[in-house]
Parts: sequence; C-alpha cells; structure tokens
Amino acid sequence: MTLTLPSLGMGCAGIGNLYREVDEATADATVAAALAAGIGYFDVAPHYGFGLAEERLGRALARHDARARAIVSTKVGRLLVPTDDDARERHGFVAAPPLEPVFDYSRDAVLRSHEASLARLRRDRVALLLAHDLGEVTHGTDAEHHLRAFLDGGYRALRDLRDAGAIDAIGLGVNEIAVCDRLLDEVELDVILLAGRYTLLEPDAAAALLDRCARLGTRVVIGGPYNSGILVEGSASRGHFNYAPAPPDVIARVAALERACARHGVPLPAAALQFPTRAPAVVGVIPGLVGEAQVADTLRYARHHIPESLWDDCRAALDDHRTETIE
Repeated sequence: MTLTLPSLGMGCAGIGNLYREVDEATADATVAAALAAGIGYFDVAPHYGFGLAEERLGRALARHDARARAIVSTKVGRLLVPTDDDARERHGFVAAPPLEPVFDYSRDAVLRSHEASLARLRRDRVALLLAHDLGEVTHGTDAEHHLRAFLDGGYRALRDLRDAGAIDAIGLGVNEIAVCDRLLDEVELDVILLAGRYTLLEPDAAAALLDRCARLGTRVVIGGPYNSGILVEGSASRGHFNYAPAPPDVIARVAALERACARHGVPLPAAALQFPTRAPAVVGVIPGLVGEAQVADTLRYARHHIPESLWDDCRAALDDHRTETIE
C-alpha cells in the first residue's frame, strides 16, 4: 500500500449531527480549522447523518482545499433510500435528511455506494474505502449473511477499484475485534479502522489483533479514542460510552484514570488521544471533532508531553479498581 496516512485525522460523524444538531457554519468552520492546523485526513461514511456528513465535508473541502490535497476515507455497506420517517432522531443522528440506511455488502451495492459518496463529496476519488460495521455487534444473527455477501462480492469490488487505481487502499471500519480476525483469516486488508476498542479504558482488548496486524503489515487507524466522549468529557459528565450513556462502572474507571493523570499533571484527554499511537501497528488516530475549539483542544492534547510513568500508573489505576470491584 502506497498510501501514507497522517498520525492525526478528523472523524466526521459529528458534522453529520451525531447526538446533536450542528449548523452549516460550524461544520464548515470545523473542517477549515482542521485544515489550517495541518490535519489533512478526514474519515466519513454515508451512514453519518445519512449523507449529511459527506455533503458537508465535500462543500467544505471544495471551499478550503481547492487542490484536493486532503486524504479522505469513506465507507461502504449501507445504501441510502428515501423514508417517510420524520422522527427528529434516528440511529443517533439528529435532524438528518429523509433517508434510511439499508445494509448491503454485495458487489453492486459497494460500487453504487462508492459512486454516490463521490457525488456527495464533490471529489473524483477517495483514497481509502472501508467496509463499514460488519460483525455480530451490529448484525446479530444476520452477521454471517452480510459477511458472506461481502466476501462473495463486496470485497472483490473493493479489490477491483484499488487495482484500477480508483482508490489507494481498502479495509474495514468497525467497532469490534472478532470480525477483524475473521476477515484477516480469509482476505488481505490494507487498513483496519478500529473504533472504540483500543483506548485508555480498555488497554488490552485489542492487543492480540494489533500484534497480528503488525506481523501482516495491515495498518491500523484508531477511531473513537475517547470511547464516544467519556474520556474527554470526564467522569463528572456521565457522558457517552460506546454510543450510549456511560454505565456506573465505566464512570468509576474514568474517575480512577483522572486521578492517575492528575498526579502527573496530564489532562485525561491528552492521555486518551496519545495512548493508541504507542502500538507499532497503529499509524493514526481520528477523534471526532465539531467546532474550532475542539480542533484547538485536539492539537493541544496531541502535543502535551506525557511521562512514560503515566502509562504504568493508568494501568495500575484500572487494576486497583477491578480488584476493589471484585472484593
């Protein structure tokens, strides 16, 4: 794979109105601020706001990145179809267009999804195309059906697009580890975008997968370094964890990490953002960003000096909490 991915990128679900409505001006300003700060990689998907995030990213890049230097990754696996559902919030997205995402990992659907994404993004190409949300966490008893559709058709479509030079690299964009191992048993992947499963809160969860990726040469990008928000909002916020309200045990673990970070004078979000990059297989991290202030905070967290001893203290804090819980 010739594609070089930067160590810091921007996840674009937020500008697709994830959890809350974001106005057009804020979405545009976020992308502009990221570009001005040197963040040149943007990850998006048709699912994010049912096309809204891709459209907003496309408009902003056309305005602020006229030479198309930014690296863009998007995803396949869902087609957007019209719906009469006028609920204000659907699938976690607020005030989104009247479209419904329908899972389809077949060859034809992958090619159609790619073309539709290019139109929304106003670009001739994207660098990286990822199969989105395969696995049992998303699909339950339908997981094997969708996996088979991808292996029998969708994966070949991705390979053909890459071999034709239409994209630079292919891979997965998922929130679970098991499906990564399953697919690595059967096909070659350039990149795995793993969201929320390798974080300061769960430092060992993906260790075996990351070691395997390092051996295979599969590059890993970590999304959701804040576990959907709790590691940047803090324990007092009782915010989101894994796209849902944080349960009490998670809040207690975050509080333990906060105390460890405070002893070293390190903001918890700085530790959370930098932690994933310590693994050799990880080439980058892409927190979700909304607003110029979050871009500025992200740069500050990325540059904050972290003493090596903090990592041991964070692990010890989690171990102590686990022991207290068992007792």
